[in-house]
Amino acid sequence: MNHPHPGTRAATQPPRVLIIDDETINVETLAWMLKEAGFTPLRALSGPMGRKLAAQEQPELIILDIMMPGESGFETCSRLTADPATTDIPIIFISGLDDVENKVRGLKLGAVDYVAKPFAREEVLARVKIHIRLRQGLRALLAEQAAKLAQIRDAQQSILVSPEDIPEANFAVRYLPALEAGGDFYDVFPWSDAVMVYFVADISGHDLGASFVTSSLKALVRQNANPLYSPVETLKNMNSVLTTLLRDGKHLTAALVFVNRTRSRLTLVNAGHPAPILVTSPGGAELLAADGDVLGVFEAVQCGQIERTVSPGDRLFLYTDGLIERFGAGARGRRQGLAALVAACQSTAHLPLDAAVDAIANATLEGAGRPQDDVVLMGIEV
Repeated sequence: MNHPHPGTRAATQPPRVLIIDDETINVETLAWMLKEAGFTPLRALSGPMGRKLAAQEQPELIILDIMMPGESGFETCSRLTADPATTDIPIIFISGLDDVENKVRGLKLGAVDYVAKPFAREEVLARVKIHIRLRQGLRALLAEQAAKLAQIRDAQQSILVSPEDIPEANFAVRYLPALEAGGDFYDVFPWSDAVMVYFVADISGHDLGASFVTSSLKALVRQNANPLYSPVETLKNMNSVLTTLLRDGKHLTAALVFVNRTRSRLTLVNAGHPAPILVTSPGGAELLAADGDVLGVFEAVQCGQIERTVSPGDRLFLYTDGLIERFGAGARGRRQGLAALVAACQSTAHLPLDAAVDAIANATLEGAGRPQDDVVLMGIEV
């Protein structure tokens, strides 16, 4: 049965407090105190019954006895805090065990407070009120933070180019931020009537500080990727600005690609970024490895450059390292992840580009759960 989240209840509805105690007289005494003070009491005479009721009803607070037959209050508390459905409901222990050891044990298990029996009405109510207010304040703060993150996410998403916005670029992209707003960035725009520019960057870290930098990158790359500068000069000019913009050891890696479909020429300039993968129309695959320095750290940088002839139907895949690295459970090294990515790029050569990019991302991220790092995968067809 689905129940409304506490944050969605009407402000005029009395806060609900769940009492878990095997002694009926204690339950009814507490219920009377709470009801008289304007709260709505919920009752449970055992730990398992209380846990079920807590998950169903989502009370604002739980008052829990320690000494109960079968499942003790300590065990009930441990299970409540371990259950995602009830983990953030504050728990106040109430017990005749008024020694420091039991108080500390209860607090270590996740309880927020401890009241000793025999309890005084004013003390119980004061503690109930303060912990419900603290929870409501935390929820309001989290809701405000979520709203701000959503605004940042929406603003960031709005500056990312969609393949539908520029169909002549013939690209497809998959973008998955680890947070609401990510530290990876991509852009696609015309350099001239014959040349299209593709840019992928990865700002170190995937916190909000990294995401703020991405809002500057769009203007920065477009201001410098123009006929006045060579591709290498473009990244060097960007580095001069980034060294003044980035702080606290932040830096970025970048791959900048110019595709001239009229002359069938591809130019890649790399600044410490993972090597793009070129899949030729016959089905062969090649890593375009061009060494280069990261941007935003050193005043003078060297950028690797590759120029080569391409043919209609050839595909180039740009990506960030979140696609090939995996940590924790199911950890995967960079080399192993890259091998899997190359194989996926080759095996999807028969698919339309947008379907191929989706299939490649799904294959390389399978079993990874929520991304641990930002992920960009861009496919470009000549």
